[in-house]
Amino acid sequence: MLTAAARDPRSLRRVEDERFLTGQGRYLDDAPANGQLVAVVLRSPHAHADIRSVDAADALQVAGVRAIFTGEDLARDGVGHLPCSLTLDEAAGLVVPPRPPLCLGRVRHVGDPVALVVANTRRAAVDALEQIVVNYETLPAVTDPTEALSPDAPALWAEAQGNRAFHYRRGDFAATRLQFDAAAHVVELDLVNNRVAAAAMEPRAAIARWDEAGDRFLLELSGASVHQIRRETATVLGVAPDRVDLVCPDVGGGFGMKNVTYPEYPLLLWAARRLRAPIRWVADRTEEFTSGAHGRDNHTRARLALDADGRFLALSVETVANLGAYVSSLGPGAATTAPTPAMGGLYDIPAVTMDVRGAFTNTAPVDAYRGAGKPEANYLLERLIDIAAGRLGVDAADLRRRNFIRAFPHRNALGFTIDCGEFAENLERALLAADRAGFDARKAQSAASGKLRGFGVGCFLETSRGQPDEEAWLRVRPDAIEVAIGTQSNGQGHETSFVQLVADRLGLPHDRFRFVQGDTRTVPRGGGHGGARSVHMGGTALLLAAEDLLRRALPIAARLLQADEAAVAYSDGAFTALTPEGVSGTVDLSGVARALVEAGQDETLEGHGDNRCDRYTFPNGCHIAEVEVDRNSGAVTLARYTAVDDYGVLLNPLLAEGQIHGGVAQGIGQALMEEALYERDGGQILSATFMDYAMPRGGDLPWLDIRFVEIPTDANPIGAKGSGQAGAIAAPQAVINAVVDALRPFGVEHIDMPATAERVWRAMRG
Repeated sequence: MLTAAARDPRSLRRVEDERFLTGQGRYLDDAPANGQLVAVVLRSPHAHADIRSVDAADALQVAGVRAIFTGEDLARDGVGHLPCSLTLDEAAGLVVPPRPPLCLGRVRHVGDPVALVVANTRRAAVDALEQIVVNYETLPAVTDPTEALSPDAPALWAEAQGNRAFHYRRGDFAATRLQFDAAAHVVELDLVNNRVAAAAMEPRAAIARWDEAGDRFLLELSGASVHQIRRETATVLGVAPDRVDLVCPDVGGGFGMKNVTYPEYPLLLWAARRLRAPIRWVADRTEEFTSGAHGRDNHTRARLALDADGRFLALSVETVANLGAYVSSLGPGAATTAPTPAMGGLYDIPAVTMDVRGAFTNTAPVDAYRGAGKPEANYLLERLIDIAAGRLGVDAADLRRRNFIRAFPHRNALGFTIDCGEFAENLERALLAADRAGFDARKAQSAASGKLRGFGVGCFLETSRGQPDEEAWLRVRPDAIEVAIGTQSNGQGHETSFVQLVADRLGLPHDRFRFVQGDTRTVPRGGGHGGARSVHMGGTALLLAAEDLLRRALPIAARLLQADEAAVAYSDGAFTALTPEGVSGTVDLSGVARALVEAGQDETLEGHGDNRCDRYTFPNGCHIAEVEVDRNSGAVTLARYTAVDDYGVLLNPLLAEGQIHGGVAQGIGQALMEEALYERDGGQILSATFMDYAMPRGGDLPWLDIRFVEIPTDANPIGAKGSGQAGAIAAPQAVINAVVDALRPFGVEHIDMPATAERVWRAMRG
């Protein structure tokens, strides 16, 4: 069955799919070895321990081993520490402890890197790794962020008193207190936004090279945000960024966790220079679970104040955010600056405050994961609203109706201006599409088969911006027009959508273009993807590049046509000279580019777009989930799922629909099954393989009914708002609200994610 998005004439099929489906994708582990050495990383089996000694004597005797390095080797060579690119205001007091690429003296989480083994083959490297003897003296560990802030918790860092990484506060606390004092009703909720792993299909991987003649580094990696990673990696190595080139081929999923700099990147480049040989490293799945960045992991107490008519007066949010053992590249933002503009959601709430404390724990570092803070902000509010509706005895949808923002532009309580939206209308559209009127009949059918049925509404407000700038280039080559851009696809379909945008602007067929991304050698600058920013930030940069290209080409075309510039017009790939008698001649972009070459000018006909913009866009919508719960086992089945979403103007509705499918699947996974678990006291990770970390499969998902409403924003010339993260932002509250609705006969008001069969079974038994 074709969806409305698939039938839309703007919905071109992805051109990149042909190579993906025929095995022609350019993934890093498929790259030819070409004499490369192979690296493996020895990782700590302990959550917290002092390293008394590292004995690699026997390991060095293994045939094929080229070198074994420890933190002391890097320190002697002047290798620095991994930086944090995100800063908070001075009042927050952000502490960034030292993080060398290999641990010096102490490990602080299971999976912390201790030594690097480099050998001719992976088998030799693994054999040697198993011969290394590390003398650890174990220390007490703490994995729960709230416990980490208690006075008697084990200390991770001398620099961080009481394990506190920061204390971030936003909002008018005095005004909020007054609203709570005057409130007729106050609803309070303690909840956990569970830790999850990104679990990308392709694990992290890298190939490091050093060019001795040019004294330059080249890192190929399965990653994203190459310009940021280049800057941070260069900082660790103590070299200028322009001496480091980064290249990303096709990437098998990232979801935020590949946007950041990992210890392996500078470590491999340093080792490649030491050994004067290229080195390949590919993480195994357990390494991804133990040392890849995790997401979420917030413990929150939230309060909502309402007047006697059910109008929202104030929202108070107190959160303890788990940062893990280190401050990752963008880690502090996920609980602070990222959720701030979304706090309060789609609702007119006069007073909102945030009080967020970051905690160091003996766990893997936490960083941006699809949505990064916005899922947490929307989830806590939508859960509060459902609880408030239950206590006030009103319909949850009606309580939302009373409180939606309806007049635009609207400046929310934390100072962000929401420019447009049809929040109330989207709720009505979603209720109609989900057949709310027929729910009682479906509920009766479920009851007849011994099942409980629940209906859950979850609205969301995304805040999309990301980096405040993006750049793009259009270069006319003999065989194609090169489209180069600083943002990068991890599966979003940029190769199709960006070319589609430029082709429409220049009036040329899509096959005239060649897409370039993820290569600092041909894309010198860029903000990178993230924050659902690519279309409106990168797309605007491309439109600016197209205008610049035509501006540069016009005088050359006029000269070739022997006409005044004012008499030359551009349309459908060619410049035309117009006279009172009609058309006197045409020249296409390729002809203009050839004229540059024939004139002996050492330059390419190109256009450059530099989009500097700090305006937010506000994707939004309403998702509705319907679940069945087995009374005997507690197993939850997702029976129906409906979404009505506004992402502004869509370039390609089919690609947008695919993004929503992926995000919704991840949000459903977090709601029902995914959780990165650590042993509470010993700090061992309990979910280090897919045997222990559950993820949704096709059979766990119903048909996803996705519908679009396009309300254009004036924040960018495209009118786009961004869709990459929305599904993961919306799904958790819709699903959990449905589960709790099904459990109402048992007096259940809340259940923390993931709503596993065991957790639901226990909730039913009180």
